[in-house]
Amino acid sequence: MFVLHLLKRRCFHSRSLKYVLTPSQRWISSSPAQLGSTINATTIPTELKATTETEDIKALDNLLKVVSEKANPAYHNIMPMRTPILWSQALLNASSTSKSFESHPVETPAPEQPLPPRYMHDTYAEILLPFASSPELFERYTNAWGGLRTGMLMEHLDSLAGSISYKHMLGPDVETLGHINERGFYIVTASVDRLDVLAPLLPVRDIRLSGIVIYTGTSSMEVAVKMEALGASGVEDTLLLGRFSMVCRDAQTHKARPVNPLILGSREETTLYSIGENAKKRRQSLALRSLSKVPPSSTEAEELHSMYLQYGQDNGLSDYERVWMGETHLEKTMLMFPQERNVHQKVFGGYLMRLAYELGFANASLFTRSHVTFMSLDSISFAKPVPIGSILRLTSQVLHTTPPGELPAVVHVGVQANVVEVRTGREQTTNDFRFTWYPDDGAPVLRQVVPKTYQEAMLWLEGKRALKMGDQIRGERQKKPSA
Repeated sequence: MFVLHLLKRRCFHSRSLKYVLTPSQRWISSSPAQLGSTINATTIPTELKATTETEDIKALDNLLKVVSEKANPAYHNIMPMRTPILWSQALLNASSTSKSFESHPVETPAPEQPLPPRYMHDTYAEILLPFASSPELFERYTNAWGGLRTGMLMEHLDSLAGSISYKHMLGPDVETLGHINERGFYIVTASVDRLDVLAPLLPVRDIRLSGIVIYTGTSSMEVAVKMEALGASGVEDTLLLGRFSMVCRDAQTHKARPVNPLILGSREETTLYSIGENAKKRRQSLALRSLSKVPPSSTEAEELHSMYLQYGQDNGLSDYERVWMGETHLEKTMLMFPQERNVHQKVFGGYLMRLAYELGFANASLFTRSHVTFMSLDSISFAKPVPIGSILRLTSQVLHTTPPGELPAVVHVGVQANVVEVRTGREQTTNDFRFTWYPDDGAPVLRQVVPKTYQEAMLWLEGKRALKMGDQIRGERQKKPSA
């Protein structure tokens, strides 16, 4: 049975709603008029966030360029994020370390207090991919249509963010990470904020990936990343901007470990710091509004009901094809080999990003029945590391689509990564990815994804939120500045 009455029961039962909303919303009365108007008001921060996010992206583009010009070119190189240790040696080390720890537990030395602050511009690092001048390199990155494999570029961005984070902790002149246990800490990707494509990823130009630490908390860092195309005349064209949230952990206890603070040496660096701090606050605010924690708004309930009336019933219409969300599942199960491990002897996060992107791309192509172009990475969360030797199950499904015939046609796809326990068959979610694509040919998609269960309805609404945010951001970016 369709989810409609479950949604009504949860959204409009004032007694239930009163106790599941955030503290600031618990004063809502049971009056239907007040209930509707108040919950509708909670959608305002989403619109404000789109404007703020756009302003931050615009500022990031210019500020990163200014700050990077202060960086010492000798420190631009990245630190390798793939371990140089042989897997056979890693197994021996793990065995001996485990036995030694059981006999003589060793506590990691406490970090130096206070930790030395770092200049923001000293964390700058870059990767140059000379596609225009190296056909051999382009051959390694080209896809079947002569373009670039976006998933491989995402893999590089994750590696870049990790390298920049370690440079911040260890100092700009450090070239190798060494052994994690000797360093006493390790850094992992906690999440990735929006990565929006600002210009086509054409393979006829060299591409530079760069980034910098723009904000530090107690044990976390915000790393801004940038992808640029370099023209023959030296003109730089920004292709993509985004942020990675990195966290530092103790090598033995795996608890939070302090990170070095930042020195803000200019107005531009102070502005970047504020952007990073605000991004962290917005991410925390969005987490509180997640549909896994609070009910959907009355407006969202009405939208879901409207969609049900139009597409969820057998009304004999034939100008579109209804596709149940559960029927869009596309799955890939893999064994995780040591060749894809990082310096922590876990599966490299960038590799998981590439796998998820390629599965999501395949699903979007099958749903639209056409080749698709990447629009945005809407979010990535990293809940748990993926062990080497584990069985990983990647499951994708189409979460939301624009209405049939509407242009531009857009498809929002979710990919979930689960580690499967062989003996019990139990699964643990390690990552959640959200991507958006559109058909290359610009033609409308005459298919509509429709949820059938309550859980699918919440995913449908989350997808709608993501597409709405993307539309608002792109709309704000395309606005001409007032005279």
